[in-house]
Amino acid sequence: MLKVGIMGASGYAGEELIRILLNHPEVKLSVVAAKIEKQSIGDLYPHLKGKLDLECGDLTAEEVSKKCDVVFLALPHKVSMDSTSAFLKSGKKVIDLSADFRIRDKAVYEKWYEVKHVCPEYLAKAVYGLSEFYRKDIKKTSLLANPGCYPTSIILGCTPLLKEGLVDTGFIVCDSKSGISGAGRVLAGSLISNQKENSFKAYKINAHRHMPEIDQELSCASGDKVKVNFTPHLVPMERGILSTIYLKLKKSIDTEKALKLYNDLYGKEYFIRVLAQGTFPDTKNVVRTNFCDIGVEIFPEKSLAIVVTAIDNLVKGASGQAVQNMNIMYGFDEKLGLVS
Repeated sequence: MLKVGIMGASGYAGEELIRILLNHPEVKLSVVAAKIEKQSIGDLYPHLKGKLDLECGDLTAEEVSKKCDVVFLALPHKVSMDSTSAFLKSGKKVIDLSADFRIRDKAVYEKWYEVKHVCPEYLAKAVYGLSEFYRKDIKKTSLLANPGCYPTSIILGCTPLLKEGLVDTGFIVCDSKSGISGAGRVLAGSLISNQKENSFKAYKINAHRHMPEIDQELSCASGDKVKVNFTPHLVPMERGILSTIYLKLKKSIDTEKALKLYNDLYGKEYFIRVLAQGTFPDTKNVVRTNFCDIGVEIFPEKSLAIVVTAIDNLVKGASGQAVQNMNIMYGFDEKLGLVS
């Protein structure tokens, strides 16, 4: 059995990792850590009483390393990199759910996250963990940079058209709505307690820290420099992301041919569901799953493609994709732990 550890077990992503890994037949969850007073995991999460007999507390990377083969870092941005080096030097594999190793350019990371990167030597070694596109590299890596939730929904939606050179890369508009769990447990709790759950607002318009990650990966897909226009929103639901993407086309194509491109690229991908023409995603169909649903419509008279994607921000947008990547890294069936 593969021994697995989690740092950051008290957050939404950490809790989701526990839920998924407890259903994984090839792993043993051997250590959980968080910056909290030591307590049983059953006291932290009463629904886990009788399911997992572990204590959760503030452990060092060295202490966690002694108890696991691979560690998930469900830690805040700018914190994961502090412990990554210790894990790698002790021979452990690291799956980092923060942004600390997603951006290949150190200067770009430091600009957007406003902090000096403490181990830039690992940026070139880290593999961006969009499972469907980087499978061969994921299999060989010891440091996996798990994608962000918004980038996952947008990159999966844009790539088929970009790869074919159909898109004017100077005009890509991404309008994304996320449930409040995307704000993290502390802020989400504040939103609920302040009774703002009936509110719907945009935030960080064209200034969200996921933008350089999106630009980086879409530029790779297109072979041309991409700079998206991105507006995220918080909506009054617990979880889920719906992204509506507007792409200006520079070559003529109709919806039927566009859908063929999507099916050709994703037809063998279990967790990507390309919907029939005229059908568009609904977050209720992906919540608590690792699926990404995609709908596409072309408007030839406007030279416009509209792509809509839906994921669960805590599963395909975080912990589910992290487990999918672990499965690839260790040669397991990708669906293990993710399909009941």
